[in-house]
Amino acid sequence: MSRSLKAHVLLLAVVLVWGSTFVLIKGALADISPLLFNLLRMVLATGCLALVYRTHILRIRRLALVSGAITGFCLAMGYQFQTAGLRLTTPSKSAFITGLVVVILPLLLVIPWLRPAGTHAPRWNAYTGALLAFLGILLLTTPQHAAFDFVSVNVGDLLTLGCSFGFSLHMLALAHFSIRVRFKQLAVLQVGFAAVFMAISMPIFEHPFVHWTPRVVVALLIAALLATAAAFTIQSWAQQFIPATHTALLFTLEPVFAWLTSFVFMRERLGLRSSLGALLILAGIGITELLPSRIQPTAHETAPIREGL
Repeated sequence: MSRSLKAHVLLLAVVLVWGSTFVLIKGALADISPLLFNLLRMVLATGCLALVYRTHILRIRRLALVSGAITGFCLAMGYQFQTAGLRLTTPSKSAFITGLVVVILPLLLVIPWLRPAGTHAPRWNAYTGALLAFLGILLLTTPQHAAFDFVSVNVGDLLTLGCSFGFSLHMLALAHFSIRVRFKQLAVLQVGFAAVFMAISMPIFEHPFVHWTPRVVVALLIAALLATAAAFTIQSWAQQFIPATHTALLFTLEPVFAWLTSFVFMRERLGLRSSLGALLILAGIGITELLPSRIQPTAHETAPIREGL
């Protein structure tokens, strides 16, 4: 199996795990405050990664620390907004709004210094996709009786939109640093720094609480070990072989997996208006990523790879 195919398959598995955890975490947030959940998740994941990659930690240099701090900040931003928003909105809506990463990321490439080596500025389809996705968000997030009333938009939906920007910046940061820092070091450092930033922000934005129940423990273990420690190790490695925009395209399947698990376990259904909004978001994603465009080089093609997975 080629490295590119292996990277695609592993990232698809990561997206499946992420999509499935929306319902799990939504249930746990009845017994634990969202930012405290994030902090405990990242601390557990950092401990696990530090134990597995302990020999690599001893050889960390300044570049790795800087890379870990930047990616960790973006990661913390994404998760703080997402988990805070998930408490106030539904799992499927949270997942669809998070999926806007695939539209936001190409638009961020307008800024030259954000572009990874060899990446081109976005074309017309990126702007068209962004407009369709924005209209989809309005339909998905405003109540049935509201005609594009911004005042009535759920606060949880707006918080989740902030997470899309955080995760977009995280993908771009990984595209920049995955070829310059060993992925095992980057995996440990980004999660570790995310925990630090979460510890700083938590007392500012919430009054933490926790009632230790089985669903909290199960959600923490799955989120920390599978959806964080394993997932970001895989992403740190895989983005050497997949362009950031293609990574974002794979992540469009996350809301599909989230809706399926939400439907199976919570019987959540989307109404006609919300379904149309979700379809517009997917259409925007498709126009942004599936129409023919100039080939984007991977990090593997612009710099040598240090090691395999």
